[in-house]
Amino acid sequence: MQLRPLSIAVASSLVAGGAWLFATRSNSTQALDSVSNPVSHVRSSYVDTKKGYAGSYYSVSQNAGLSKEELEKAAESTRKALFVGPEELYSATISGSGPLSKDTDDAGRKVLEMMTPEQVDRKLRRNEESYTVGRGNGVVRYDTAQLPSNDPIEDDHAEKIVEVPQSIAATEDGTASSDWMFWGVFDGHSGWTTSAKLRQVLISFVARELTETYQTALTDPHLTFPTPSAIDAAIKKGFVKLDHEIVHDAVTHVLKTQSKRVAAELLAPALSGSCALLSFYDTRSHELRVACTGDSRAVLGRRAASGKWTATALSEDQTGGTASEMARLRREHPGEEYVTQNGRILGGLEPSRAFGDALYKWSLETQERVKKSYFGRSPSPRCKTPPYVTAEPVVTTTKVQPENGDFVVMATDGLWEMLTNEEVVGLVGQWLEAQEKGVGVAHSRSQGWLTSWFSAEKGLPVEESENQGGKGGQRAPIRQQQWGVQGKADARFVVEDKNAATHLIRNALGGKDKDMVCALLTLPSPYSRRYRDDLTVEVIFFGDKGESSGNVERNKEASAAFSEAFKAKL
Repeated sequence: MQLRPLSIAVASSLVAGGAWLFATRSNSTQALDSVSNPVSHVRSSYVDTKKGYAGSYYSVSQNAGLSKEELEKAAESTRKALFVGPEELYSATISGSGPLSKDTDDAGRKVLEMMTPEQVDRKLRRNEESYTVGRGNGVVRYDTAQLPSNDPIEDDHAEKIVEVPQSIAATEDGTASSDWMFWGVFDGHSGWTTSAKLRQVLISFVARELTETYQTALTDPHLTFPTPSAIDAAIKKGFVKLDHEIVHDAVTHVLKTQSKRVAAELLAPALSGSCALLSFYDTRSHELRVACTGDSRAVLGRRAASGKWTATALSEDQTGGTASEMARLRREHPGEEYVTQNGRILGGLEPSRAFGDALYKWSLETQERVKKSYFGRSPSPRCKTPPYVTAEPVVTTTKVQPENGDFVVMATDGLWEMLTNEEVVGLVGQWLEAQEKGVGVAHSRSQGWLTSWFSAEKGLPVEESENQGGKGGQRAPIRQQQWGVQGKADARFVVEDKNAATHLIRNALGGKDKDMVCALLTLPSPYSRRYRDDLTVEVIFFGDKGESSGNVERNKEASAAFSEAFKAKL
């Protein structure tokens, strides 16, 4: 068996707090030998992140007496294995075609057969979807993809296109209707139930408030269209109403019924939590509103005069470490030293805005009643004047330029832990150019919209931004720091996918470094959670060159195999 390391960057990244030292190296070799049929030599490498060096050693296995022919035959049948310890990750090349003899080695490390690149492709593309939007109203396509780390995945997402008649929202050109388009990504924590609730009903809650606001404007001869502040208020009202139903209406009902079955069902979304990022595009005004509750992020890609793309954040990460959020919390809770600590609310919860998370919102009296009757969870001793967390979003408005081929990337924080805003926008730009050149995608009549994006830029076609490195309310990608990621874009990134969201996820996990990608996808839950989060990504392409069929059609070449249960989101 030949032991091979992951790249130093990967090995160092996957050591969260110091490396396992080879104090008994001969025992380590025997442990590795015990899981497979060995070949004559074993090479082991290791990284010590505390001392900042890497090393290697060689030893001879117990079966070095195999004949040359036997060794050559064994060497022809090799595959890779992953050894997972409490604070380290190693890869090895093992010989033989039989199954691993055990799932842990003698040193207690978990042993996994590493996924092949083909298996990785299938896993990356398992949850991808792509739709061509033939509405002729400024949006030509959107791609989505998800990759779980938790089991079950705690992220969720939703998309909806609503055809709005003139009786609800006026149009300027006399057309019978306009479209409201919604895209949402929901980053759950402490369970999946809150994000699932948002997938089911958040868009409906917001659309209901928008409908009332637009209809009210129609009755006012001085308005016709709602004011920008009224639209923002409607979106915020939809968010807050839903959170009140999840957190307060549910517990009121539970305390009245005194039923443990009802409590288990209704309080699950209240006790877990979720961030929410919702984009609302009004095709009449070409305005895109992004409502952010939590630390998911939306970024606009727009072509500059130079021909390169520029990255503009459309949301601010809302955590206990964000300056604006810290200031707000200290205003609302004066004199409370631990209202934020180490970037977390009361030292515990990282997002400062979220749905659910009732233990940061319920009164102390309500928490004591729930504890006594049901779940037995005590309030934090630092909890003095709740609520500390709100679901009210911060809303930004951007005038989209479909004629210039704008696009927007929305993603949960799992992506932004790995890539900067500029890298994400540059990667989408790279992907667009590859599609125009026919790399990894079959040309079809539905691809005329691509001509809006084409350029001959080499590398990542993106301009650098002064907001890199965590400025402007954007946190730096911590995984890059942990992993020691270095190198130019040409050395790091690759274009292999027909779905733009899958393309981003692949490159976030290592891109051209296939060992890194294979290792990170081989890890099962809960081991994977040490090294990566759930990932949910949506890419929305704006343009004015798409077809106007009136339909929303699934792009089969950029979507996973599906059943009849999957339908276009119109």
